[in-house]
Amino acid sequence: MRKDIKQLVNHYVLKFNTRNPFELADYLNVEVQIGALGSRAGCYMFLKNHKCVFLNEDLSENEMRLVMAHELAHSIMHRKENCYFIRNKTLLLNSKIEIEANTFAAELLIPDELILENPNMSADQLARLAGYNERIMDFKKFINN
Repeated sequence: MRKDIKQLVNHYVLKFNTRNPFELADYLNVEVQIGALGSRAGCYMFLKNHKCVFLNEDLSENEMRLVMAHELAHSIMHRKENCYFIRNKTLLLNSKIEIEANTFAAELLIPDELILENPNMSADQLARLAGYNERIMDFKKFINN
């Protein structure tokens, strides 16, 4: 599964020449709305045949990019499912679709080059260098595994 997701991410990165999940959403006709969502960090919904991502306006820039990458994954891999990203919880969930979305986000936001260029760094250090919670590295498929 992880290898397939890595290939899927690489396909979109090469096709659109970006790792920015907001730019990818634009290319893929995913509507993005930012506003007050209470305790939710974000959600993906398939509404009237449109792919829609809603992001919480209270997120930091890096949190917003992580949640966007995660919800973008749902729009690509789980198009007709409605999915919610709960702050401080979704990286801990173990349902198949949440693991897939987290893996997609990790592959998109943590490029292999970052790992190759910093061979002496731990996974936690690499995550912090990229600006994300260290839990994201649980979903990153390293080149040699």
